[in-house]
Amino acid sequence: MKVSVVISTYNSPEWLEKVLWGYEYQTYRNFELVIADDGSGHETRDIIERFKAQSSLEVLHVWHEDRGFQKSEILNKAIQASTTEYLIFSDGDCIPRKDFVAVHVKNAEPGYFLSGGYFMLPIETSHAITRDHILSGNAFKVSWLKENGLAGTYKTLKLTSTGNLQKFLNFVTPTKATWNGHNSSGWKKDLLAVNGFNEQMQYGGQDRELGERLMNKGIKGKQIRYSAVCIHLEHKRGYKTVESIQKNKNIRKETKNLKKTWTDFGIVKAKG
Repeated sequence: MKVSVVISTYNSPEWLEKVLWGYEYQTYRNFELVIADDGSGHETRDIIERFKAQSSLEVLHVWHEDRGFQKSEILNKAIQASTTEYLIFSDGDCIPRKDFVAVHVKNAEPGYFLSGGYFMLPIETSHAITRDHILSGNAFKVSWLKENGLAGTYKTLKLTSTGNLQKFLNFVTPTKATWNGHNSSGWKKDLLAVNGFNEQMQYGGQDRELGERLMNKGIKGKQIRYSAVCIHLEHKRGYKTVESIQKNKNIRKETKNLKKTWTDFGIVKAKG
């Protein structure tokens, strides 16, 4: 099955370049990259063009002008630009382990979306990772990460669990199987059936709200938190505001209370 990997980004060329190399080294190769660019400048475009010249992957760069945090809108444009039936979503600050795409494809199932997580890195470790560390797999090894600034934490089980332990942890984790923008996947027809992301929403739960409409539609979430591994590079979040978070909470509350499956502010715009 050919799939699409949708990566959101905004003016983080150093991080995006590391992420792109993570996809270049995937064991599962039958996918296209769709970069959902929320108005980045020429440095990001240069990184993408340089990567395209060196990579064997199909790369689509979907861009619109910078109008502040409009991630939902650019993701909807990326959904429309994608050419396959199954879409994997992540962010331009999350480097995928070499089996990331393979895990999503293996677990894809009609009537479900997949819910993964991430392993957060400190800023020192984020800067230390190079293309060679991604290729060798050192960037996902706890010993190397600790040598490069990672403090001890029980959460390293996300990086080390395999086989039956991995399945067990996916089953017992108290974390619900929600749609997480950094690591989720689903069928394009299901995303279109709920009209994609709500473009009224800025930072703070706009991905979760999409998942809540999918669940109201009867699409269930499946947990792959310990199977589909990506490492999250640290950065500042200047777009995070109290106002946007509260606005999104109100929209999510309405989606829950009214059991909404459709947004009038998605891919198809309401008339009038």
